[in-house]
Amino acid sequence: MKRIAGTLLALALPLAASAEGAKTYPFDGSFEDAAFAVESAIVGRGLVIDYVSHVGEMLERTKADVGGAETLFAEADVFLFCSAVLSRKVMEADPMNIAHCPYGIFVAEREGAVMIGYRPMPEGAMKEVEALLDEIAQEAAGG
Repeated sequence: MKRIAGTLLALALPLAASAEGAKTYPFDGSFEDAAFAVESAIVGRGLVIDYVSHVGEMLERTKADVGGAETLFAEADVFLFCSAVLSRKVMEADPMNIAHCPYGIFVAEREGAVMIGYRPMPEGAMKEVEALLDEIAQEAAGG
């Protein structure tokens, strides 16, 4: 059980980012279609989705327990994945780039608008990962 909790914590840590720092693209369609587009764009590059975090469901399920008053998202998922080639490259440049792995792209619906986005990466080698995230997000958003 301790190992599972540690794994879940490791997956969740890279998700911590300020809203101001998120790069987003609007999606003209349903949440389900956006989620499918993101999944297809990731898998289409030969990458494997390690986990899909259902953040929207968790926030809604725990809203009353934590004193929440509003529904933040109609739906929100984060797709977590890695690229073995790119991860090795950026971690050989700086082993502490492990802090940014796995990479995440989110799909969220808020106030009737669907968006696809990701957390920008720091300067240096991680900008190559950011370029990959941006390509995937733009492709999925139809751009």
